[in-house]
This record gives sequence, C-alpha cells and structure tokens, in this order.
Amino acid sequence: MSDPLLRKVQSSPDETRPFKDGKGKMHVFHLGDSTVGRGEFEPGWRWSLHVKPIAGTPSCQSTHTGCILEGRMAVKMDDGSQVEYGPGDFFRMPPGHDAWIVGDQRCVLLDFTGVAKYARKT
Repeated sequence: MSDPLLRKVQSSPDETRPFKDGKGKMHVFHLGDSTVGRGEFEPGWRWSLHVKPIAGTPSCQSTHTGCILEGRMAVKMDDGSQVEYGPGDFFRMPPGHDAWIVGDQRCVLLDFTGVAKYARKT
C-alpha cells in the first residue's frame, strides 16, 4: 500500500505558531512523514527575543533547511560565524544559532527540516 497524494493550500495551514510580540509566525503543514513551515518574520524580529522565550533554550537548537522567498535574514552561530541570506538563497542553518531580520522588509521563507518542534515549548 502506498501513501496517498496530499494537497495543502498555503491559506490553510495545519497550525500556526505566533512569535512573541506579534513579530511574525510559522505556518506549519503536515505532509505525511514530513513537516514543512512557511515562516513570516516581521522587521525587528530576532530569535533570541521572540522565540527563545517560547523554546527555553540558549540558542536555536533546530536544523533549518530551506529557501528565502522575500526579505533578508542574518544568522550567527554560537561559534561566532555569520551569514546573511536574501531572496532566492537556499540555506542550511545547523543547531546553535541566533537569527534576525535585516532591514525594514519582512522575511518569508520555506523550511523543510526544522519545523516539527520550532517555536513550541520543549
């Protein structure tokens, strides 16, 4: 027996996880064995301010793999290395990082690996 075909529409996520202070949200889509997120991060968003209180960890402990659709996001690893991502960039962010929005435009991204427990109390 094979898995059934699935179709989910962007406007109807399985769940939405808001960030602290209204600085964005993660729309979560459960697709069989996969969980995919569409993150919307408002200007001024920073993981250490808007998700850390939810996660309760010193830095983000999720591995994120995906693509930036619009806006810019900077990521700094616990070891001090840093990268800035923009529209059309594919990314892999290993555990142990902080991230923030660069500029005054919201950042929208798709995350294929780090959403199952993201922005949820551990």
